[in-house]
Amino acid sequence: MSQAGQNLKYLRKLRGWTQEEFAVKLGIKRSLVGAYEEERADPRLEALEIVGDIFKLSLDELLLKDLSNTGNNFLAKRRQQKMMTADRNIIHFVPVKAAAGYLAGYADSEFIDELNTFTLPMLAGGNYRAFEIIGDSMMPTPSGSIIVGEKIDKTEDVKNDQAYIVVSRNEGIVYKRIVKNNRSKNKLTLVSDNPQYQPYQVNAEDVVELWQAQMVISKVSALQRWDMNSLASMVNNLQNQVTTLKKKMN
Repeated sequence: MSQAGQNLKYLRKLRGWTQEEFAVKLGIKRSLVGAYEEERADPRLEALEIVGDIFKLSLDELLLKDLSNTGNNFLAKRRQQKMMTADRNIIHFVPVKAAAGYLAGYADSEFIDELNTFTLPMLAGGNYRAFEIIGDSMMPTPSGSIIVGEKIDKTEDVKNDQAYIVVSRNEGIVYKRIVKNNRSKNKLTLVSDNPQYQPYQVNAEDVVELWQAQMVISKVSALQRWDMNSLASMVNNLQNQVTTLKKKMN
């Protein structure tokens, strides 16, 4: 007898999802989730494949094993796998399409476990995460680049004029340089490398995560070339921005 219906119900409750939330993840109607869980209908293969991908389970496990009776072993296995990879500098990747969900799930280990991962052997031991950026505000770093950042636990540890991934409640996920304001330590000034974008401030209390940029991964075809006139214009604009910032800070 198939265990799929009961397993879907168990896994949904394990994450604390409503049937409506689960249905959205599976791309089906809520009523169909109820039918699966009550065993009034057999889950479609497409739905089981999505569940298997989310929970890292095979179809055999979903169909034949009673996960609710081996829940502790299932969770222990996930934790063990995470611990085994902790010493290998596993980097979780946050694509643009996951940015909205990241704001709600950045502190949820279950959510983080679902993100794709990779390793970079040239990085020393530390807590790293990778974020995809879009837009031209940090040119010449092109849109679509992957920024690998190291976790900074306190705003006091921020280094002036260094580039960071800033995760805040109001601004979401942005890649900017941070300029500290000595007169107002509860605010951070975010500056773009592209001088066409004006600096702006965020409240330090709204910042939930800071990741100091360590590496930029870009496609070769996406790299930008600058002529001397463009570089000269950029330098002039940056000098004007620095002058303006100094006046505000003084």
